[in-house]
Amino acid sequence: MNKKIAIIPTITIIAIIAAVSQVNLEDTPEEIVEVETVKEIENMILMPVKSARPDCGPNTECYIPSYYVAKTGETVHWENQDSAFHSVTSGQQENPDGLFDSGHIDPYERFSYT
Repeated sequence: MNKKIAIIPTITIIAIIAAVSQVNLEDTPEEIVEVETVKEIENMILMPVKSARPDCGPNTECYIPSYYVAKTGETVHWENQDSAFHSVTSGQQENPDGLFDSGHIDPYERFSYT
């Protein structure tokens, strides 16, 4: 008998909550959200957060995209989204070819090369 008394109020409370939830949903006008689109820069290579960690040098996830082939005359942009400075140097890590070197790219700054 005591179990039935405890179950009936519980079921009643659940039914009231469900009914109130439905009423609130029906009475709430639809919210219109405007999304501002930002023009994406073509040929952008990102240096994401934490890409300055020591094991990042040889890993492909350190710059996004990790591989990019530029066409002749095309401008390529690098954006440092990390909290540490970075640099961009042409050639390979062990053998820079001297074509360009960005020097320090401070956090949230960009470097471009054509």
